[in-house]
Amino acid sequence: MDGELCYQCFHTHWRPSCFFRRIQHLGCTSKFRRFVVLDPMQLDILDLTAFYASPLGGVARRIIAQKVRQHWSRAAGETLIAVGFGTPYLGSYRGEVRRLGAFMPAHQGALVWPPTGPVNTVLVDEARLPLADNSVDKLLAVHCLELSEQARPLLREMWRVLAPEGQLLLIVPNRHGVWSRREATPFGHGQPYSRAQLERLLQEVFFTPTAWSTALHALPLTQRLSVRWAPAIERFGARLWPRFAGVILVEARKEVAASIPGGVPARLAPRLATAEGLVSRRSDGDTTN
Repeated sequence: MDGELCYQCFHTHWRPSCFFRRIQHLGCTSKFRRFVVLDPMQLDILDLTAFYASPLGGVARRIIAQKVRQHWSRAAGETLIAVGFGTPYLGSYRGEVRRLGAFMPAHQGALVWPPTGPVNTVLVDEARLPLADNSVDKLLAVHCLELSEQARPLLREMWRVLAPEGQLLLIVPNRHGVWSRREATPFGHGQPYSRAQLERLLQEVFFTPTAWSTALHALPLTQRLSVRWAPAIERFGARLWPRFAGVILVEARKEVAASIPGGVPARLAPRLATAEGLVSRRSDGDTTN
């Protein structure tokens, strides 16, 4: 589709798609086209919205949403915040949780969600979330960690806002999966991770992984027949090739006290020795020099 440019709002509404492709502007009538060079790491709000509005995106949303519910089957009376682009996975929690929010990074942009009623979306600096310490019970991060230039500071900020024993659920592209190699989907952008990399990264910032799962075992094909058979292939692939899933889901618990790393066990000495002439022990238990 050819892009449309309005010079009065160029900086606000132009949308990047990928290298050297035309970019679209919504709501303008001029017929001017332009090419730009863009950062392939970054996705914006219209890219994500367009993907989830497509048949392939709809299948991905349903599959991942089921996995999210398996991890968090109950959230009544809790505060649930999503960081990144989590609105496709928050709908089932509306009316159940005490507080619900969708925090969208400034580099991505934001949309109004839900379409009716009070707005739950906030445009934020992901390194400085506008939340008090220990104020969130559950934090969902999707289309977030892999696109961040500073993964550890981002996770530390999530640690700060989570309540003691709070739960973090990360959804990230799988390094071994096909989806991370296909830029036509949002999961093909940014830095993919393996399970070992995620486990190491979480432990460095005082999170303990408690549950793992995978999703998107079908190939990211847009043909109608492939999309129609994707749910069946998903169930089949989850049993036969979980290592090559499109995304990894890891649930982690916030640790208030840092864990002691494993090392060489202490050796019990048979008896304590003193330097002769320096310390003598009297019968009453006192020591003199």
